[in-house]
Amino acid sequence: MSAEVQGDRRRPPVVAVVLMLTALLTVLLIAFAWPAARSEPRNVPLAVAGPAPAVAQVENGLEQAMPGGFEVTAVPDRATAVQKIQDRDVYGAIVLDPQQPELLTASAGAPAVAQILTQLSSRLSPDNPPKLTDVVPLPKDDPRGAGLAAGALPLVLGGIIAAGALTQLVRSGRRRMVGAIVFSITGGLALAAVLQYWLGSFAGSYLANSGVIALSIAAVSLTLLGLEWLLGTAGLALGAAVMMLLGNPLSGLTSAPEMLPSGWGALGQLLPPGAAGTALRSVSFFDGAGVGRPLLVLGCWLVAGLLFCSLGAMRSQRVVHARHEAKPVTV
Repeated sequence: MSAEVQGDRRRPPVVAVVLMLTALLTVLLIAFAWPAARSEPRNVPLAVAGPAPAVAQVENGLEQAMPGGFEVTAVPDRATAVQKIQDRDVYGAIVLDPQQPELLTASAGAPAVAQILTQLSSRLSPDNPPKLTDVVPLPKDDPRGAGLAAGALPLVLGGIIAAGALTQLVRSGRRRMVGAIVFSITGGLALAAVLQYWLGSFAGSYLANSGVIALSIAAVSLTLLGLEWLLGTAGLALGAAVMMLLGNPLSGLTSAPEMLPSGWGALGQLLPPGAAGTALRSVSFFDGAGVGRPLLVLGCWLVAGLLFCSLGAMRSQRVVHARHEAKPVTV
C-alpha cells in the first residue's frame, strides 16, 4: 500500500472537517453577534435631581418606558449630578427644573447610553423638552467614539500574536517573557499614538493612555505564554479563545457593560479587553475617575501570567532533570 493511501486514511473525512468548520463558524457568530443583538439598558446608573415626588414620577416613567433599564439615584442639585457623572458613578442625569429641565450626558463614557437617554427624555416630556448638555463629550475628531470601540480588537490580537510569534521564534522561555514585555511597551506607545494623535479618539495624557494599553497587551500575552508553557499548543489555543470569543465581544466598548445580557457584562469587565476599555475611558476622559478596579483586574491577569510562566519554567526544569537522570551512563 502506498504512503499516499495510508496518509489519506489517517486524515479525517471531509464530512467531519466540514462539520467542524461549520461549528466553529457558528461559535464565532454567536460570540460576536449575540451580545450586540441583545444590547439594551439593564440597571444603567442614572441620577435625577429635583423634589422627591418629581424624582419618583421620573423613575416610574423610566420604568414604564424601559422596565429594569435604569437604576435611579436621587441627588439634591445639578452640581451633585455633574460630580457623579465626572466620578463615573452614573452615566447621566436628569435635572428637574420647572422652568427648563435639563438632561446631562457623558458621551465619552458611553455614546450608546447618551443616545438612549436623549431619545427617552423627549418621550418623557414632549411638551417641555429638556436642555441637552454633554458634560464629558467625546473629542471633535471622533464624535462617535469609533476609534476606541474598534481598538478592542487590536488590543486582543496584539497579545495573541505576540504570544504565538514568541513561542515559535524564541526558544528560551525567559527571552519570550522579556520579548512580551518589551512588545507591550512599544505596542502601547504605538497604538496610543495612532488613536490619540492621528485619529483623535483619545484625550488626556498620552503616557497614561499608552500605559493602559501596554498593561493590557502584557496581561494577555504573558497569560498566553504561560498557558503555552504549561499545556503546550492547547493552552495557547484555550487562552486565545477566551480572550477573543469572550473578552472582545463582552468588553462593552461599543455600548456599555450594563447594556450587555445580564451577567455577561460583569464577566467582560473581569477580562483584559473589558477592563482595558473601562480604564482607557477613565484616564482619557474622566481624569482617572473609576480607574482603580479595571487596573486591578489587569494587574491580576498580569500576575497570573507571570505565575503561569514561573510554573512552566519549573515544569521544564523538572523535565530536563528527569531526562538527565534517565540517560544511561557509559563506562
